[in-house]
Amino acid sequence: MLMKKLVPLFSLTAMVLITSCNGPEPTVEKPYNQSINITPIPLELIQKQDTFKLSKRIVFVAGNTDIEKVAAYFSAKIKASTGYDLKTVKDKPASDYISLNIVPDLTLNDEGYTLDITHQGIDIQAKTAQGLFYGMQTVMQLLPAEIESPTLIKNIAWNIPAVTVKDEPRFKYRGLHLDVCRHFVDVDFIKKQLDVLAMFKINRFHWHLTEDQAWRIEIKKYPKLTEMGAVRTEGEGNTYGPFFYTQEQVKEIVAYAKERFIEVIPEIELPGHAVAALHAYPEFSCTGEPIEVRNIWGVATDVFCAGNDSVFQFLEDVIAEVVPLFESEYFHIGGDECPKLRWEKCPKCQARIKELGLKGNKEHSAEEKLQSYFVQRIEKVLLKHNKKMIGWDEILEGGLAPSATVMSWRGEEGGIASANMGHDVIMTPGAWLYVDKYQGDPNLQTVTIGGYLTLSKVYNYEPVPGLIDDDKKHHILGAQANMWNEYNYTGEEMEYDIYPRIIALSELTWSAKENKSYEDFERRIDNQRVRLDMHGINYYIPMPEDKSPHMIKYWGDSVSAPFSCNFVVFTDQATLDFKTTEPARMVYTTDGSEPTLKSEVFTKPLTFTENTTLKIRSVLLSDKMSPVRTITIEKQTYAPAVEKEKNAKPGLTAEYYKGYVRTVAELNGKTPTETEQVATPQDTKYRVKDYMEVYADDFYSYILTGYINIPEDGIYYFNTDSELWLDATYLISNEKDNSGTARRFSRSDKSIALAKGPHAIKIVRLGAIFGGWPTQWDPVMLSIRKADQPEFTLMDASYFK
Repeated sequence: MLMKKLVPLFSLTAMVLITSCNGPEPTVEKPYNQSINITPIPLELIQKQDTFKLSKRIVFVAGNTDIEKVAAYFSAKIKASTGYDLKTVKDKPASDYISLNIVPDLTLNDEGYTLDITHQGIDIQAKTAQGLFYGMQTVMQLLPAEIESPTLIKNIAWNIPAVTVKDEPRFKYRGLHLDVCRHFVDVDFIKKQLDVLAMFKINRFHWHLTEDQAWRIEIKKYPKLTEMGAVRTEGEGNTYGPFFYTQEQVKEIVAYAKERFIEVIPEIELPGHAVAALHAYPEFSCTGEPIEVRNIWGVATDVFCAGNDSVFQFLEDVIAEVVPLFESEYFHIGGDECPKLRWEKCPKCQARIKELGLKGNKEHSAEEKLQSYFVQRIEKVLLKHNKKMIGWDEILEGGLAPSATVMSWRGEEGGIASANMGHDVIMTPGAWLYVDKYQGDPNLQTVTIGGYLTLSKVYNYEPVPGLIDDDKKHHILGAQANMWNEYNYTGEEMEYDIYPRIIALSELTWSAKENKSYEDFERRIDNQRVRLDMHGINYYIPMPEDKSPHMIKYWGDSVSAPFSCNFVVFTDQATLDFKTTEPARMVYTTDGSEPTLKSEVFTKPLTFTENTTLKIRSVLLSDKMSPVRTITIEKQTYAPAVEKEKNAKPGLTAEYYKGYVRTVAELNGKTPTETEQVATPQDTKYRVKDYMEVYADDFYSYILTGYINIPEDGIYYFNTDSELWLDATYLISNEKDNSGTARRFSRSDKSIALAKGPHAIKIVRLGAIFGGWPTQWDPVMLSIRKADQPEFTLMDASYFK
């Protein structure tokens, strides 16, 4: 069923007079409040030529306690922003009312509702209180965005357009996952997110509570889980924690979510991602040896021992304490990224394999089948507690537990296979729904895990893949956005990644597929961002990006992303052009001052013939501005080629310095542990592959020296995650520009004018942990592009001959 075409409600210049107790107050409707901005967009909507005026005379009509709770929730919100203290009555008056009514035989699902607004009143009908709650959220979205303000807003017309709405969600599962283990957030932060998620009809909060890096939930029978497992020593040497949630705090959050009709799903990771627990209780590992809480990301070798019955008793005890804290029908057990190295060598695990008669085949090893045994044994425990098990798609390996719901994250294949087997599935594929990826130009954002996921790509995801059999498509319960927080060190950074992409998730899971329109969503998102402002959300604002896409492929990642540069050189003139990932105007200055709303508006490419500092930023429809992007524009002559030393060898001289080194200065005067000649920077050794453990003896710093061959005069751009000198010019400093964050990718590209021929080069790569990322995991990378080339090229041996 299609939503009816909307009619714009007001003209851009309309002046509306409203009357208060103090007399007429003029107000101009803000551009972002014009037209209909309901998000997610409803199933059916018909707009009428009428208006309902919210005032202090309005009453809620509620017939029972459950309905009264819904009325009280919205009455409090309305009072905060308008000052109107709306009362609740049982009998419906002739006008000036908001009537909430449960109709059991309504022909909609349990979360659906109907809404009828006239100048006299508002009537909402639903089969459940949850449906009424969503109907009221739609009413709130018909009001100006300022209705979400926690403080009184004056001089605004609280008018609601008259509409008729029939609405219900397409999917029953609409979720957000939050990792609080890598980096912690407090109770108030979670409540803040729940408030906002409820606005957009998100109904599941997946709470990732245990990991290699931390155990975040109090378990009274095993106090060391939080005494020891909720704290770690970071690579920088500082202590992080102890941070965890008491059982009373968990109950508080669950109750808070319940008031907003959000189901909280706990995740206790097993059998992998268990290092924090094994630090507290090493007897549950395969080796029994002491192990520190992991202070780097990636995947740990140590996991719960599958051959030790005391492990299962421990997990049963944990589950017995966790289950009563949560009202959700689901319990997430993780099940992902469980290396089998320990199990392959563990006598107890091998004895268990023999006891169970597990044998490997072409599809699965005996150890993978042992994981299936582990998961199915825990499934039986959960069934005793009347809980349904959810696991990441690795639980498919070795055989799927009979009642399991699969969360498909490594693509869609796991979800397709599970649905076709008759299992329920929640789609959360990384390429579309992992919101820890960049949503704009990586050089203009804080560091992330990598990847490139725009708002439009999230919005256009289709949760039901075509390869699912028609009679199995009902097994797709919905979709979930996942917020992993290895690289988000604060709650504000988490919000920056979550919003507004979670709003796109809300529409793709709630709204009918045929009703979706990204162009209209882009229009409505201006209004929604103001609502986020009312909740103090630090959301992403599109930055002015280089219009010509200078792409680079991440190491080990097939995704390309645009890379803008904030240090632009020229020999004659430089012309800069800009774009944004969403519609936004841009303002700029060239005199060193900060751009304001009154600054020059960017309308066409800018040409420079002299040294200039360009400052540019985006401006939303609400006049909120992005951070300032500062670009140094410098006129240069071509740096002349140098004469190579007579004994210069092809390639680069690589000096290796064993030990933990965090600054370039620490290498001064040191004697290298080893020296060799390498063909390219990426040929250096001592890399720790597959993101495995990095021990003290694994750390090496590198100093690479030699020459690069420049094929012709030109402006060249360089990209590296290390320190780079060219002809004695300290060109790129990640130590300075990316201090305190992971050095996983270059985010400090620079350009330089170089003449044809050889140029001296020095690369310094420090061996340490930065922001949870050990540099030993990555090869030394150096990429180059000429100014007129669209993509960076990884420098191969031909450059260093």
